[in-house]
Amino acid sequence: MKATSIAIVKSTVPLIQEVGSELTKHFYGLLFAENPELKNVFNMVSQANGRQQSTLAASILAYAANIDKLEAIGGEVDKIAAKHFSLDIQPEHYPIVGRNLLKAIQEVLGEDVATAEVMAAWAEAYEVLASILIGVEKSLYDASKEGEGWLGFKDFKVIKKIEESSEITSFYLQPLDGKKIPAYKAGQFISIKINDESLDYTEIRQYSLSESHRLSEYRISVKQEPSALEGVPQGLVSNHLHQSVKEGDILPVHMPTGDFYIKDTDRPIVLISGGVGVTPMLSMLNDLVLREDTRELTWIHGTRNRNTHAFREHVQGLSRDLMNLKSIVFYDDIQGASFGEDYHYEGYITPEHLERYCSLDAEFYFCGPLPFMNAVYKHLKQLNVKDEQLHFEVFGPSSTLQ
Repeated sequence: MKATSIAIVKSTVPLIQEVGSELTKHFYGLLFAENPELKNVFNMVSQANGRQQSTLAASILAYAANIDKLEAIGGEVDKIAAKHFSLDIQPEHYPIVGRNLLKAIQEVLGEDVATAEVMAAWAEAYEVLASILIGVEKSLYDASKEGEGWLGFKDFKVIKKIEESSEITSFYLQPLDGKKIPAYKAGQFISIKINDESLDYTEIRQYSLSESHRLSEYRISVKQEPSALEGVPQGLVSNHLHQSVKEGDILPVHMPTGDFYIKDTDRPIVLISGGVGVTPMLSMLNDLVLREDTRELTWIHGTRNRNTHAFREHVQGLSRDLMNLKSIVFYDDIQGASFGEDYHYEGYITPEHLERYCSLDAEFYFCGPLPFMNAVYKHLKQLNVKDEQLHFEVFGPSSTLQ
């Protein structure tokens, strides 16, 4: 980018910050008005609750603020590219998004602020970002064609459906063509496409794989999501999977992707999960066991009660058998639960708990609801754990923890 364009884009950061929510809301309105078919790609529940808009606003600000040092947002670029890959986003989608984003910036900021010079700088900035993302995504698409991989979505059969807790059910998925499935990294996710007449749009959702790699099947473990707020729809796809999908049904599945997996270091490992955040952690744990990894391993899990505690017996058994595994469980409600067997603490995870049970020089992996994630992140920063030791996965639109 030209130095003048970089300076102009950075100078607009405070202005974008002031109108971020209005800008992104207007952008999606323009995008869907021009291209209503894209409602089959975007999560319309995240549109309804505002998470998609706030995530886009944060991404725009992060990009603009770091336009002169893009290496600072390299990790975020990888996350976005993985999400785009899972949705089968193609290079031809970028001009559509760019056209509507620039139009939204101009109309929300107004012509007095969004001058021809400002808009030219933003057009240049968008082209640079689009080029970076297209390049990263191309490498993912190219890799997906190797071995037993595939492009786009491929039909899988639901061969088993197993209730893991009062709200989480596992779906075992096997490729309809009977071919082996390519290896993936424990912690990664797949996309599921639902095209059902009971739904207004084709819906695509990402679910963490909850088992270590197997040659013939995937396993996802899905929480049936209620409505979080009055007027906000319940989890359309999670409820459809729980209530309508049965063994023998066919689901289109995308290749696994994602940058949330165990890093290649010799540090101890700490897994921290809340609720359905158990799923990628279980995949990681099972993979470490399969590989006979001998590093110090601590898993801290929080859930509401014994009934919502998915995979309880499996992890209890591993804790008894493995000398290097320490499992600590927190319940909000301890009624009917056995102290020392089902749970160890009532209430929430605190910095004191983390300091007591975890090596602070460990690699920390954590996943769960956004408030839980923010709390864990804050606790670890309070304990002076370095950013490079923190690895996390946010369900739904990516968010910056704070």
